[in-house]
Amino acid sequence: MKVNRVYARAALGAWATGKGRTMAQYNGSRNTYSNHKEFTMASGDFDSLGLIDVPKSCDMLAARLRNQILSGVYPAGTQLPAERDLVAQTGISRNAIREGLRILEAEGLVQTRLGRYGGSFVCQPSDEMFARHFRVYARGRKLPLEALLEARESLEPRIAMLAAANRNDEDLDELKGVLERIAAPAAQDPACFLAETRKWIYGVSTASHNELLRVFMTSLAELIHDLSGVEDFTSEDSRKEIIHIYERIFQAIADGDVAAAGRRTERHVKAYSDRARKAGLTL
Repeated sequence: MKVNRVYARAALGAWATGKGRTMAQYNGSRNTYSNHKEFTMASGDFDSLGLIDVPKSCDMLAARLRNQILSGVYPAGTQLPAERDLVAQTGISRNAIREGLRILEAEGLVQTRLGRYGGSFVCQPSDEMFARHFRVYARGRKLPLEALLEARESLEPRIAMLAAANRNDEDLDELKGVLERIAAPAAQDPACFLAETRKWIYGVSTASHNELLRVFMTSLAELIHDLSGVEDFTSEDSRKEIIHIYERIFQAIADGDVAAAGRRTERHVKAYSDRARKAGLTL
């Protein structure tokens, strides 16, 4: 109605002064406005689609290279094309190329080397990268210590059972070496002792021959050990107890006794968790 009044006043004013267009012409203008209004309203119906998020060129480059790396087009050790070649191939800016490569480097898929023989090289994600992301996730999500202990209680006995079933001579030699070092006088130092317990967990996990369990178990154990400190868990009595149970677990793994390896590891992990709970450790 407001629009009608505007057109009516304009038409009457022009008619009264004898200037401007005729009423018919104004009616035509009204029809034009009405058509425009209908078009505008129809266009407004597209608002329901929401905002369209256009990905950055660096993200698109990283996604494409990531897919080629993971699918084996660029195996580990392959040098990626130089920046100028990537610019020519993709048509995006050099800054976007660099940012895309930095994304892949942060993911552990690319390593940048400087110097005359430098460049961007494809590499496999490392255990350290997994552990770093796991630590950030656990701390960032403020996971309770209980969640970490429960995860370890569930996983470590099963891993020991797999080690008893799948171990080879090389695995046994590695575990035997850990036992010898952990019982040596040098291991009386708390920091040295805890370092050897980490190697024990790594050795048993490696003997399971399940790479995913290995990297997850070692990352989990390292986080729990970092929280425990050296005073609460490396008294002389604790060291003797741990060495004794390690020897029994080793014997079960060496004998291929799956049930005994799992049972002995379960008792050991449960005792460790009880001490951690009593100490009131938190992330």
